[in-house]
Parts: sequence; structure tokens; C-alpha cells
Amino acid sequence: MKKREDRIQKLVELLEQTEKIHLKEAAKRLAVSEMTLRRDISLLDPSPLNLLGGYIILAGDQKRSTNYFLSDQQQRHIDEKRYIGELAVSLVAENDVIFFDCGTTMPFIIERIPNTLPFTAVCYSLNVFLALQQKENCKVILCGGEFSADNAIFVPINAHSPLDLICPTKSFISAAGISTRGVTCFNFHEANWKMKAIERSQQNILIADSSKFDEQRPAYFGQLDDFDILISDAIPDSYRTYCRNHYVTVVI
Repeated sequence: MKKREDRIQKLVELLEQTEKIHLKEAAKRLAVSEMTLRRDISLLDPSPLNLLGGYIILAGDQKRSTNYFLSDQQQRHIDEKRYIGELAVSLVAENDVIFFDCGTTMPFIIERIPNTLPFTAVCYSLNVFLALQQKENCKVILCGGEFSADNAIFVPINAHSPLDLICPTKSFISAAGISTRGVTCFNFHEANWKMKAIERSQQNILIADSSKFDEQRPAYFGQLDDFDILISDAIPDSYRTYCRNHYVTVVI
């Protein structure tokens, strides 16, 4: 028991100096197994620590407990994201001006776009920008600002952005949660980009794998019927009914 308390105290002291630490790194520093640390954290009630997406964070810190760690999300639901990418790419047309939201599903859409297809892309995240760079006939507009490493997005440092001047023909918007209360994500800066794109775009396309349904995240950015199309690998019957009643096209 004393050893467990000592390990927890060392982790608390470490996390007072840094935002998060990966479970593997923490286990290495304390010379114990990852399973031992998982057990330490789960057996304490209440625990001063939380385990989120492979990272250990301080419990009760709302900012840290809602962070979205891109490196973790890239390894989840790969088959579903690839399937969604194959569905979504059929909506991309020649000379489209497309807003690509952040998130790990967007590169799966982009990689399916033919290299010969001319189009303009607007984005605000690094992983999406790097994927778009591979498209020879794509004109890329990157919305800049301060870089946020956890979710690899750029946060505006003033009141204006390229989206004030651009009206996309289509916007692909990602979601971390879809529920009867609305469509949500982890990060409030992301929500601001999403809402502006939804307002400007001629056609709004919501992208979400099946794990996102009946989930609610901290940052609200709209209702399901704000979208023209919903693309997913599977959609619960209740949401299909909602989409049918509110004229949202379902693509699965």
C-alpha cells in the first residue's frame, strides 16, 4: 500500500510541472509496469489522477481532462475512417472549394481524391494541411494562428480569418460527439472554426464514425439538422429517423 501511495505522489508532483505524461513514460520513470500504474490509478477512490487516451493527467482539471490528443486518435477506428473516406470522396467535384475540418478522418478522405482533380482546400490543422500538400492540383489555403500541439490546429490570434472572405462549396465537418443535445467536440477553438465554416458553406457534411453517437463533449457547435449530409460507417435507428424527419441525407 505504501509503495502505491509513493508512486501516486510522485506522479502528482510530476504533473504539477507538466500538463500530461504518457503511461509508458511514467512507468519507465517509476521502474514499474504500465499495468501496475493502471491498477494504482483505478484502485484509489477518489484518485488524484485520471487516465485519458494513454496519458495520465491530474483529476479535476477540466482543461486537461477534455484535451484531445491527436496522436492517440490516429490509431483508433482505422477501418471505419477508411470506409468513411471512401464514401465521402464521391462528393468532391472538380473546382470545388472545400473546407476540411481537423481530425483524423479527414486525411482518409483526402488520400482518395484523384491527383488529377483540380480543387481548392481550406484548412486549419497541420495533419490535414500535410495530406493536402500531396495533391498536385490542389490549391491549399491554411488558416494560421498560434499552433496547438495536442490537436495540431492553428488558433487565430486576431478577429479575422480567411473564412471571413471564403464561401466554400462544401464543408467536411468532424464531430467527437453526436447526441439529442447537439453535435460537439473536445476543443472550443475547434468549435469556433466549425461554426464559421457551417455558416459560410453551401453544403455542410458531417463526418463521424459510429463510436461518436450518444456521446456529448464539452464544446457545442450545432445541431444535427444544421447539416445537409451525415456520413458514417453505421448509424443507430433513432438517428436515422431524426435525419429523415429533418431532411438530412444519410450516407453509409
